[in-house]
Amino acid sequence: MKIQGQMFIWLSVFILGMAVVYGVWSKEPVGTTALFLAFGLAIMIGFYLAFTANRVDAMAQDNKEADVADEAGELGFFSPHSWQPLSLAVGGAFAFLGVVFGWWLLYFSAPLLLIGLFGWVFEYYRGENRTQ
Repeated sequence: MKIQGQMFIWLSVFILGMAVVYGVWSKEPVGTTALFLAFGLAIMIGFYLAFTANRVDAMAQDNKEADVADEAGELGFFSPHSWQPLSLAVGGAFAFLGVVFGWWLLYFSAPLLLIGLFGWVFEYYRGENRTQ
């Protein structure tokens, strides 16, 4: 994580320099604001990664002698047959199309988004209050 943190911090320094040069040269507020926002995002990610790297064990990517297989293993559990992302994607597409064609389209997208969100969150819920 140290390497990624340093990369983002250096990227943010570059973006800040470009924002200043662009703002002085073009005097265009929208692009200058976008570059300053990109600087803010890059510096937040860089400091988070650098801050986290001090609190976790060194990973294989921090070792110059590491092999690709050193980080091999299970990455987590991913649901193999879930339909919930499709519902979220269709609902999100309708919501963004609602901005283009009319806010009335949000009435159709909101139920799809809610069904997809609740279905995905509680897809593997197993607890005391689970109904049979």
